[in-house]
Amino acid sequence: MAAVALTFVAAPISIDTAQAQQSPTAQEAYAIALDAYVYGYSLITTEITRVQMSNVPKIEEGFHAPMGQFIDIKKYPPADYRGVSAPNADTLYSLAWLDLAEPQVFSHPDMGERFYLFEMTDLWMTDFDTPGTRTAGEKAASYLITGPGWNGTVPPGLKQIKSATRYIVILGRTYADGTEEDYKTVNALQAQYKVVPLSAYGKAYEYEAPPVNPNPGFSMTDAPQKVINAMDTSTYFNLMAKLMGEAAPPAPEDAPILARMARIGLVPGQTFNMAKLDPAVQAVLKDINPAAMKRIEENKESLGAMVHGWVVTKDLGQYGTNYMKRAVVAAYGWPANLQEDAVYPYTEVDSKGRTLGGTNKYTLTFAKGETPPVDGFWSITMYEIDNGWWFVPNALNKFTVSPRNELQYNADGSLTLYFQAESPGKDKEANWLPAPTGAFIPMLRMYWPKETTPSILNGTWNPPSVERVE
Repeated sequence: MAAVALTFVAAPISIDTAQAQQSPTAQEAYAIALDAYVYGYSLITTEITRVQMSNVPKIEEGFHAPMGQFIDIKKYPPADYRGVSAPNADTLYSLAWLDLAEPQVFSHPDMGERFYLFEMTDLWMTDFDTPGTRTAGEKAASYLITGPGWNGTVPPGLKQIKSATRYIVILGRTYADGTEEDYKTVNALQAQYKVVPLSAYGKAYEYEAPPVNPNPGFSMTDAPQKVINAMDTSTYFNLMAKLMGEAAPPAPEDAPILARMARIGLVPGQTFNMAKLDPAVQAVLKDINPAAMKRIEENKESLGAMVHGWVVTKDLGQYGTNYMKRAVVAAYGWPANLQEDAVYPYTEVDSKGRTLGGTNKYTLTFAKGETPPVDGFWSITMYEIDNGWWFVPNALNKFTVSPRNELQYNADGSLTLYFQAESPGKDKEANWLPAPTGAFIPMLRMYWPKETTPSILNGTWNPPSVERVE
């Protein structure tokens, strides 16, 4: 059946007309444009990612699938994988982009005791809902996902989830222990992750991919950052204005920055015309990208706090008016989980601040009763550094260490893990995370971290330092 067309209307946001009509000086315009660029960075990044992933005729490798169709990763990547930096070997991904011009019904089966998470992210890169073990339990469920402006009736048996933007992505994660037997079990679950339009709910439905746009206006293969960096100011701001006027209405709390943006002629739903600006203003706005990207890069280090040598980043997924933090995540970690669902500390140094490297041997010891406090599960992944973070090829084909390895505890109840290139001995291999010969990064993944003390969320628990064996 044909999709139900909707008119997307931005929430009424008051813009100070008098302020908007005042012609800004070149200095004022430059400051406004920089802030506007940062404000829109997550929106532009997500839209480019959406088009690159979904503007295809059928499911393809590398997370490419037409709108409204899940692509399921069936196994963990091999040791030589060089696709997306920092791959994981804890959960199998299932990803679908949705067009909410018509509401969509998303369903999953009973998940049993298996950890799962369906992160739902809108065009602004806001995690607006995260159905999963933490929030919904194990039972089968069906959700009606609706876009802005929809006021219809929710059918019985469906739980409504409202999105602030027309397009969204569902990034599903399902725990798998890495064995062939468990892959089969998880793949059977993945096959039951379904999306159907509301008009087809409860009826026979045959998926038909939307037509491919042969000219999306930018490269379908370059990294989103490269695509953005190639845009001139007019192209970037016009895409912003178009998206804000249609698919991605600004939030009510964005009113102050919208009023400032209006002073340089950047208004949701209206064409941004540089030629109408004062020549001095045009000159300073001509190439705003390098300065804006420099500002975003300068804020990268402030994203996380350093604790015992580990970079611990929290308060992601929902940003309010912290546009810089949102932009930094879009540039370096698109998208990001809510901290209640997962926290990923990582470290590059030992207890004395020395860079970790495979020519040395290291230990990480959790005192008795002080392993990572989670209601889900935890693991540590080893990465070698090579224009990205990648799995480390090793004889055991072991990329993570976690309780599923049947870890051996010390006599006093503490737990020691070994980060080194060579085996620490057969009796310690369960606790061994093979390292490369060069620089490396261990990343601790904590799924559904405990919210009560001790907790990484309130700072009453943090990972201990990595110690070099002298």
